[in-house]
Amino acid sequence: MRKIAETYAIINIADLLNIDFSQVGQTSANTIRKSLDESQFVIAYNTTPSFITDGTITPLQTLTYSEALALMLTTEWCLPIEETK
Repeated sequence: MRKIAETYAIINIADLLNIDFSQVGQTSANTIRKSLDESQFVIAYNTTPSFITDGTITPLQTLTYSEALALMLTTEWCLPIEETK
């Protein structure tokens, strides 16, 4: 069973090419979750990646699992569910 990541970071899409996917829970640019306007994306990790500690990338936000789940439900990250009649 895979462990849930402890930390989630919201990153500016302009920094996507600076992500070392061997250090995060996502495997490639194809597996990241993007905001609906595609200006931001989220990565998950248990150990802070070197590209953050060395200042190459500064996250816009750093969140816990619960905070990240709540953010993913906002209108910036999730389309509203239409009710069926």
